[in-house]
Amino acid sequence: MTTSLSPSEAWQRLSEGNARFVSGDARHPNQGASRRHQLLSNQNPFAVIFGCSDSRLAAEIIFDLGLGDAFVVRTAGHVLDDAVLGSLEYSVSVLHVPLIVVLGHDNCGAVTATKEALETGEMPQRFIRDLVERITPSVLTSLREGRTEINDMVVDHAKLTAERLLESSPVIAAAVHDSSTAVVGVAYRLEEGRAQLVSDSGLS
Repeated sequence: MTTSLSPSEAWQRLSEGNARFVSGDARHPNQGASRRHQLLSNQNPFAVIFGCSDSRLAAEIIFDLGLGDAFVVRTAGHVLDDAVLGSLEYSVSVLHVPLIVVLGHDNCGAVTATKEALETGEMPQRFIRDLVERITPSVLTSLREGRTEINDMVVDHAKLTAERLLESSPVIAAAVHDSSTAVVGVAYRLEEGRAQLVSDSGLS
């Protein structure tokens, strides 16, 4: 198996899968025994999806994907850390994935917790505090620009996470520069099931 999709073709394929999911016509591709056998010795995903851990945001379902289609990394609030960056760099440098999707969603609990911490001055304890501190720059950006609704902050957080990814990883930035990979920010609407493109770098 080989992946020969361009970044724009990879996004088109994700968009088509999401449209099927929204309309209730999901095909559930690549989920049978034959697909399992094809993937025994290698994998060639056409997208890496870095999304929030929220149980309502199962990437393979909302994009109507199957085994071997997407390399998926998830943290609460799609927070970047060294392990995430290493995983994403692996997807680009070893698996040669042509598209990285930063996937946020409305009513995000991690973004909500960050907004509340800033409003009350009361930070969560232990490791949840680390999540909130990493999301704080995105929420502050929204507030400075007059956006006080959680769902507006979610969009800003997806955009800024995509920007930070490029700033933090020379490997991924170089792949975007040579047009072998694109990085996009996407906001998912829980009620509609629709994944909306909100930013892109390298998508042509």
